[in-house]
Amino acid sequence: MNTLTVLAEPPKLVEPVASTPHLMLAFLAGIAVIIVLITVVKLHPFLGLIFGALTVGVVAGEEFATVLTSFANGFGKTAASVGILIALGAMFAKLLADSGGADEIVDTIVGHASPRMLPWAMALVGAIIGLPMFFEIGLVLLMPVIYLVARRSGLSLITIGIPALAGLSAMHGFVPPHPGPLAAIGYLGADLGVTLALGVAVAIPTIIVAGPLFGKLAGKWVVVGAPEIFDADALPEGQQRRRPSFGITLFSVLLPVVLMLGKALVDIFISDDGQWFRQIFDTLGTPLIALLIAVIVGMVTLGRGGGMSRSEITKCVESGLPPVAGIILIVAAGGGFKEVLVDTGIGTALKNLAEGTNISVMLLAWGLAVAIRLATGSATVATITASSLMIGLIEGMSSGEVSLVVLAVGAGSLFFSHVNDAGFWLVKEYFKLSVGQTIKSWSIMETVLSVSGLIVVLLLDLFI
Repeated sequence: MNTLTVLAEPPKLVEPVASTPHLMLAFLAGIAVIIVLITVVKLHPFLGLIFGALTVGVVAGEEFATVLTSFANGFGKTAASVGILIALGAMFAKLLADSGGADEIVDTIVGHASPRMLPWAMALVGAIIGLPMFFEIGLVLLMPVIYLVARRSGLSLITIGIPALAGLSAMHGFVPPHPGPLAAIGYLGADLGVTLALGVAVAIPTIIVAGPLFGKLAGKWVVVGAPEIFDADALPEGQQRRRPSFGITLFSVLLPVVLMLGKALVDIFISDDGQWFRQIFDTLGTPLIALLIAVIVGMVTLGRGGGMSRSEITKCVESGLPPVAGIILIVAAGGGFKEVLVDTGIGTALKNLAEGTNISVMLLAWGLAVAIRLATGSATVATITASSLMIGLIEGMSSGEVSLVVLAVGAGSLFFSHVNDAGFWLVKEYFKLSVGQTIKSWSIMETVLSVSGLIVVLLLDLFI
């Protein structure tokens, strides 16, 4: 089964293999195993998800060989779809960073902002850099800029840094091609173009609220200065390479987004499947082709535009893959876990329970993701698990509503990052904060991002 088919595959429902209480016990046992292995035993989430899936299947009463087959099928399908997209996204992000294109975006936007508008400019920079880059990579890339801007402007490091973190985090939770949203789109059979458009619509107001607005408040709670390191002006002249222009860099970053959004718009407004115009956009706007084009174009616009030789471009692209190998394995293992949940009929059982309680699907999706995020500390694990459980609840929903369920899960996966999240410690160390200061700034910012994201999703649900 190819990548495009997997992403478009509709969710399936199967007859439960046991009674609803029995299946709920199996699910809770699997979640407990994942939480204990990740948080207490400190096992890698890849292994934790494998053992959790096996626990679910065995406790539900399935044969061990059947559980292994379900897990392997889900692992393979997810690796073939989401894994390829993550790899292509990592290649492009590495090109953007190594060519100096990311620095060009930062310098151009920040350089044209007044002191009063600097937090807003940093939020914009965080969102643009966060569009193709993973959160950790974007944070490492932006820290020197955050230090420098805070020091030169005289503003609090938190006032400058929180908006950039909000932009990075919102893109990570709401907008493909990040692993969480991609996985949820694949599991729920959501339309990628529609989800991308709605994800941007949700991200913009949430970034404003959790970024510049909350950052101004957090800067009064936590007052810290920028350390005297990472001064870009202190770099020896010989270490500075030619950068691609701002316009070329922005074009390269937005190219895959435009292609995927274009496909969604053409699908909405052009109904004739046979028209050549629609066929072209259906091809160019599929995630695999759009990202593949972005990488190839980026080799020229970013690589050659940044003065890189052919061998340097090749080495740059290759070096983007190893750091995301673990992420691909976690997401693929999450696909295996999802497949076990589906094949045991837990999704069907949860659907029946939800229909009986009459709870909002959006609130349920958000709440499940919040609970798993708080327990495991992983936004990706929270997204994978919560979206797996929503498969039985989206039957009969429109394409837009399914995309909103994906975004509700994404919002929940960002809730209150704390000590069991690697991102918490990354922010703490880079910003030189105490644990209490990190909670009062970063953790609360994530919570504001999550809650405001849910509110926007619920508002959009009134009109879709």
